[in-house]
Amino acid sequence: MNENHAKLMPSPEWAAYIQDEVLPQATAGVELGTDLLELGPGPGAATAWLRRRVGRLVAVEHEEEAAGRLADRFAGTNVEVVHGDAAVLGYPDASVATCTMLHHVPTRALQDKVLAEAFRVLRPGGTFLGSDSLPSDDLHQFHEGDTCNPVEPAAFLTRLQTVGFAAITLHVSYHLVFTARKESTS
Repeated sequence: MNENHAKLMPSPEWAAYIQDEVLPQATAGVELGTDLLELGPGPGAATAWLRRRVGRLVAVEHEEEAAGRLADRFAGTNVEVVHGDAAVLGYPDASVATCTMLHHVPTRALQDKVLAEAFRVLRPGGTFLGSDSLPSDDLHQFHEGDTCNPVEPAAFLTRLQTVGFAAITLHVSYHLVFTARKESTS
């Protein structure tokens, strides 16, 4: 992560945008259930909002230093922070969320592995929800010296379907916001 990125991500403006615009749209009409798995929480802008809507939130953060800061921030709450890989999860039967994390995954193949793993651990009838940044010059400049591999919305629909998701909704404006369900086994 570049120095500017580390300083800017936890800004109050970014948190407000995630909490006031992105998450309400992504969770509209979605039953999150008791357990939620958040992939790539970074500084926890989404974590702070999501944890108030579930009984237990497990935040899986790839960067060890960020995981430590997040664990300190949410100590004594319903949030468990795990330093780990979103492509290798050990938490079945949860709902799954990711907010502006996928563009930090360096290749499409690894992104697809994250999507497949999210599908695998998702409870039957559960929802995978999230958002990601869209390709732009500003995004690439902001991530100079850092991984920046944004998803293409048109291809993202097919990628979610290929993994097995159904009832997929994509909303494209300033960001990509999505929901995708895993069908019930009943």
